[in-house]
Amino acid sequence: MWLVVMFDLPVDTKQAVKEANDFRIKLKKDGFMMMQYSVYIRHSPSRENSDVHERRVKRMLPPDGEVRILRITDKQFGQMQVFRGKRRKAVENAPKQLQMF
Repeated sequence: MWLVVMFDLPVDTKQAVKEANDFRIKLKKDGFMMMQYSVYIRHSPSRENSDVHERRVKRMLPPDGEVRILRITDKQFGQMQVFRGKRRKAVENAPKQLQMF
């Protein structure tokens, strides 16, 4: 399962820029990767794990702006079409899950 965080945060004052940058830093510390400038993704091995990360994102929300959180399955993520210019680019692969024997 993938957790997608999309946001549009104000950057019209020094304080707003600091809050937006702090939010991005916190997302990265929680294991999110930048997919696009205001779109971050994180793979979670289970629904319960994605619940934990969703709660963390909610706690770190900046006071202004808009943040959206979306969950998608590995299958849905794999069906995404990505283009760089007019050329199709491969979609990122889900991390391999740890297997215990």
